[in-house]
Amino acid sequence: MIVSCNLIKRQLNIMKQQCVIFDMDGVICHTNPDHGKAFEAFFDKYQIPHSQQEFEEHMYGKHNGYIMTHFFKRPIAGEELRKLEDEKESMFREIYKDKVETIPYYLQFLEELKSHGFKTAVATSAPRANLDLIISALKIDNKMDSMMASQDVQHHKPNPEVYLKSAERVGVAPSDCVVFEDSFSGVTAGLNAGMKVVGVLSSHTKEELPPCDFYINDYSEVSVDKILELLNS
Repeated sequence: MIVSCNLIKRQLNIMKQQCVIFDMDGVICHTNPDHGKAFEAFFDKYQIPHSQQEFEEHMYGKHNGYIMTHFFKRPIAGEELRKLEDEKESMFREIYKDKVETIPYYLQFLEELKSHGFKTAVATSAPRANLDLIISALKIDNKMDSMMASQDVQHHKPNPEVYLKSAERVGVAPSDCVVFEDSFSGVTAGLNAGMKVVGVLSSHTKEELPPCDFYINDYSEVSVDKILELLNS
């Protein structure tokens, strides 16, 4: 009897634990337009000049400490950062709370991963409250083996800390992990962690991201077989 290569790979996967780690904004949900609306209202309140080009270059995929420092044109840290971050993120959650939805076919892909024994995790630069809002609305908290937010790390993307810690939490070697990312800093973090990276083209084009191992527009374009192919390449 001839056994297919894909079946053999899937059987090997059962013996060797592997993990798929998702960023959140722009990867699980296309939240960036709503973050843009929240930042516009926030910066207007403080009379801070801003433009769409600046948002694309200095907001998407960045942590709030970097964003605030860039737009306020001075260092923002400590208690001041916490207060400003809480204010802006509260604006975002108010805008987004009633319209949480995934990038198309994400839930189906997640189910496919879990049915084939993959560990799955979320590693975001967003605050924990945003992570909780989205994961709870989608009812997928029981499908994630690790969930990390900005408060869980000392160094933010493009530093690989959040991805390396995620891999450590689930007990999987970085070389056995695939990261899904949509931003320059996020892709760089995944590559710096020694992981395979799938670029999600929700906010940037291929040309605007560092070279990835694969690219998707939505999750109908990826499968477990593709993940195994990436891990075995």
